[in-house]
Amino acid sequence: MAERIDSPANKKIKQMESLLLRKHRQKQGLFRVEGVRLAEMAAESGWELVFGLYTQELAGKERGSHLLQALRERGPLYEISDQLARRVAATDTPQGIFLVMRQPRWQSMELGATGDALYVVLDGVQDPGNAGTIIRTADAIGADGIILTKGSVDIYSDKVVRASMGSIFHLPILQDMESATISELAKRKGWQLLATALDETAQPLFAADFCKPSAIVFGNEGNGVSEGLLAAAQKVYIPMYGRAESLNVGVSAAVVLYEAVRQRRFQASPQTR
Repeated sequence: MAERIDSPANKKIKQMESLLLRKHRQKQGLFRVEGVRLAEMAAESGWELVFGLYTQELAGKERGSHLLQALRERGPLYEISDQLARRVAATDTPQGIFLVMRQPRWQSMELGATGDALYVVLDGVQDPGNAGTIIRTADAIGADGIILTKGSVDIYSDKVVRASMGSIFHLPILQDMESATISELAKRKGWQLLATALDETAQPLFAADFCKPSAIVFGNEGNGVSEGLLAAAQKVYIPMYGRAESLNVGVSAAVVLYEAVRQRRFQASPQTR
């Protein structure tokens, strides 16, 4: 299939390509979704579909046909050639489906203050793989939402969306928040603020009480949690008994969040070890 230069599909491809740049995502309030499973999760999310592109090969498969049927109820779709699919793809092996979705605009008042509230704060986390992994883990443990400080990674980049494995569609996410605003929000909502840190005032992870409504802060890969949030938070650390100096922030988040799960679901109060 050969597209005209002025065809609707070609015009949409140019818009989709522009979303590879963060400034265009922010300006347009849009983001890209690539791949069959992510597209299925996007279709189930209820988020606004602006448009989609697909290949004839995908349409000829049973799973692809069902996906396109669901997506057509949400927004316009345009067929493109395999050649154009390779051009627009952000992966080496494109699966023939590309969506442009509108970024939801979450507000702080939408975050609950229930007795078992659990929020995850990313403070200057820069690596897309780490951010996506933490979002996925937060979703897996049933967290209530994600909060990112200014200077953190753009969660609507292709790499973060892929690394989250679709969990980005399951949680409210606030971006570009100031540290002071997060501290004030925690106080207003009645959350205890916990931060991972390695200093003499930090207590072992297993001695902390995660059964209270909590917001847990994970810091930048190189510099850790910022001074403003550290000053407002209770500090915890993960005990290490080998010779490793530190843990990757994505791994640290998984350890801490599953300790919260252990305390909340498998025992009434924490045990110091």
